[in-house]
This record gives sequence, structure tokens and C-alpha cells, in this order.
Amino acid sequence: MGKETGFLEYKRINNGDIPVKERIKNFYEFHTALDTEKRREQAARCMNCGVPFCQSAMNLGGMVTGCPLHNLIPEWNDEIYRGHEKHALSRLRKTSNFPEFTGRVCPALCEKACMCGQNSDAVTVHDNELYLIETAFSKGYIEPMIPSIRSGKKVAVIGSGPSGLAVADELNHRGHNVEVFEREDEIGGLLMYGIPNMKLDKSVIKRRRKLMETEEVVFHTGVDVGKDKKAKDLLKEFDAVVLCCGAKKERPLAAADPASVKGVYYAVDFLTQTTKAVLSADHKTVKALKNQTGYVNAEGKDVVIVGGGDTGNDCIGTVIRHGAKSVTAIEMMPKPPVERRADNPWPQWPKVLKTDYGHEEAISVYGQDPRVFETTVKSISTDKKGNIKQVETVKVQFKDGKLTEVKGTEKSLKCDLLLIAAGFIGCEDYSADAFGVKRGPRGTVVTSEGGYHIDDTKLFSAGDMHRGQSLVVWAIAEGRACAREVDEYLMGYSNL
Repeated sequence: MGKETGFLEYKRINNGDIPVKERIKNFYEFHTALDTEKRREQAARCMNCGVPFCQSAMNLGGMVTGCPLHNLIPEWNDEIYRGHEKHALSRLRKTSNFPEFTGRVCPALCEKACMCGQNSDAVTVHDNELYLIETAFSKGYIEPMIPSIRSGKKVAVIGSGPSGLAVADELNHRGHNVEVFEREDEIGGLLMYGIPNMKLDKSVIKRRRKLMETEEVVFHTGVDVGKDKKAKDLLKEFDAVVLCCGAKKERPLAAADPASVKGVYYAVDFLTQTTKAVLSADHKTVKALKNQTGYVNAEGKDVVIVGGGDTGNDCIGTVIRHGAKSVTAIEMMPKPPVERRADNPWPQWPKVLKTDYGHEEAISVYGQDPRVFETTVKSISTDKKGNIKQVETVKVQFKDGKLTEVKGTEKSLKCDLLLIAAGFIGCEDYSADAFGVKRGPRGTVVTSEGGYHIDDTKLFSAGDMHRGQSLVVWAIAEGRACAREVDEYLMGYSNL
């Protein structure tokens, strides 16, 4: 696939970034695309591997490398190189429902397994995918696919995150009548309100919704199943019900409870407020945001973020745009090495230090990397009104599988705003309780072994609610697999 000598002739070129000083003035996406000729050169670097690890999703060294969707990457890279975008699109859509999402927010497990990456730089699979789907939308290649025959079966999907949308998309194209119930005012789950606009512009989600509605998927927003809508009524009305409610039960921070300390918030709540305010503004600029209300403003504040994952990074980028006085990001785990070590060879997931956009922006604005590793919050201090004013941190280390504090390493930090981005510990109780489903040790819904069906019922579950906190690409993969199982349940067979 691609050009036989392409990987020797062309060097890897990533999509560009708008300079930090300019992009932190707004909430617009900040990546710039290559022109078509350069993009085809990047696709030409695909090596025609005998065994393309990029589409394998192998578990090596305890982590997955390669695409969970098993995207036919060499095939559509070849078509991009040859200028056959329509053919490339047909291969991409065969395995992927929403390339416009993964092309923006996926950490590109495919690239970590790319054969080029063994001795050089991997193929720009992530950027190629985004180019392909955006080219398809801009040129009108994406047209509604409305089933000519309906099965007469009705399916309810609870939750409209990436897994719920994938379930709905697959089952609708199969010919079932699908209705999606979402408690927020917009569909998308964490895609909409958990990921900042500069990382995933919300018009992309609204564009997909419009397409799915044209294809006759019905969305009910502002409907909280288990509260506004009774589970028993859905079970009577629909032939199958799929629970895709996510894993939004936050991991608490023992030293600070958002319910009792002013100035302490869970990260997703904070990001949600900002995104809603940004979408309410006439323009997605920092100046326009300041005229909005109803969100926690970090302007002029000393901010401490607990958690070093993607959500913590998104918080860094967001508070910088607010105009925070300072940012410190506390991470409990040790600092990863800058380069691969012998115990982490290709094609394993590279356990190396990642400097993401938020870290890059903090370095530019404050003059240093905001991350402090092997550290946790030991206690907090508040003023007489209960507002947080200071956090006391302490160094920690893992010894014999246990986390212990290192005495004498306590340090005080000014803090006007504490954001908890420590991850999630399962689905919210009321969602599962409404349907009477069991939860396992990770707080996720228990289904049939290796499947998505819940006991001997018409209930199914997929995505983070079933798998636990994970990536968008895994949620889509789960949604697709679950849809096939639902289809078999309804029809006795499946061609999905």
C-alpha cells in the first residue's frame, strides 16, 4: 500500500499548531492542516507491511497498541496517496462510525504500532484520518443512508456518548427504529461537555447529529432516564434497551470535598460549565467568555489540578485561557522517561513523557512545566468563609504495591481553585439502580462473559458503563460490537 519507497523519500510532517500566544486568546481548534499534496506524501509513507500491526489492537506489556476499531489503515492510506478519496472513505467507514471524533481526540494507538515507528517516525495515521473525513464532508461525499426497509423493532439507547451513538448508528442502518435518550441539552456525552472546544469543536458533534436525524435516528435531549423517564416504561415500550450512560462517578479526593469546600470542583463539572459558557457567547474568544455567567472563572487565581491524565491537561489549557495567575498539576505516579527503555520496546505503547497542548501552553505562559510528579494533596486550608486558600502536598512512593507518604517532603501551595481530575470509579448509581442491574468491582455493569447482554433480559450495556473509564475509540468499538449482539437478539442473526 502507498508508495513502495515513500517511507524512504518523505519525512513525517504533523499538522501544524497555531502559536501558543495566539491560540490561548480563544477556544477555537488550533491545529492547521497540510495541503493536499503534502497529505498524499504522508499517506505514501505507509510501507505495505506484510502484517500491519497498526490495525491489530494487541495487548503487549499490559497496554494495548494498534487500533481497537481494526481500521483498514494501509488500504485507505494507499487510496489517499493515489488521490482516490471516495474509495479511501469507503474503506474507512467500513470500520469507523465517527472518524471526525477519533481524528481529533484519539491518542493514536495505531501510530504507536506502525512499522515505520520501529526505526523512524510513524505514519501520520491520525492526521490522515481527519483529512479524509473532513474532505468527505466538505466535498459532499457524506450523504444520508436511510434504510429502505425497517424491521419493526424498537431500540432505546440511554446515553449519547460515543458508545451510545455507535450503537444507534449501527442499529439504525440495520433497519431498526432507534431512539436515544440524553439527560444533557446536547448529545455527545463527554465529547460535548467533557472535552474543551479547542480540542473538539462542538459544531462537529452537531453536524453528526443532523446527519443521524436525517437518517431517522430520534434524539430525546434533556431527558434523564431514572428520574424524568421511568426504566419500566422503556422496557415495556422497546424491544431492547442499551445502557451507555458512561462512568461519570468521580474518584473523590480525601483531603477536599467539593460539596463542603468552596473553590473545589470536579474537573468535568468545571469543563462543562466553561464549554456551556463558550457556546453561549457570540464568539469563542476569551473576551467573549468574560461577558458570560454561570461558570467558574479561574482568572487571577492560583490553580491546583489533581490528576495527570487527559482531563487534567484539558483543565490546564482551559484555566490558561481564563487567565489564571498560576497552575500546578499534581500527579501521583512517577515521572515517565523521556525516551523508550529496553523494557518498553516497539510495538508496545510508549511509556514516555508526553507534553500535551496544555503543558506546552503552561510552559510558554508561566515559564515552566506545571506538573509535579510523585505527589498528592495531604490537606487543605480555608479562610473564615470556607474558601480554599492553600493546599499542603507531600511526596509519595509506591512500595510493595502500597502508596506511602515520604516524611519531611510536605510543601504548601497557594490555591484559590482546586480541580479534581483523578478519574472515575464507575457508572453513577442511580442509572444502574433504575434498571436493577448488577455492578462489578470496578463499578461497571455486569454483562454476559465476553459480551454485552445483561442476564436473561432485553438489557444491554456498552462503553465506559460496561468497560470502565477508557478512550473514545474503545467506546466506539464497544458500541459497534454491542449493536451486533443486539441485532442477533432481535433477529436471530446479524449481518453487522
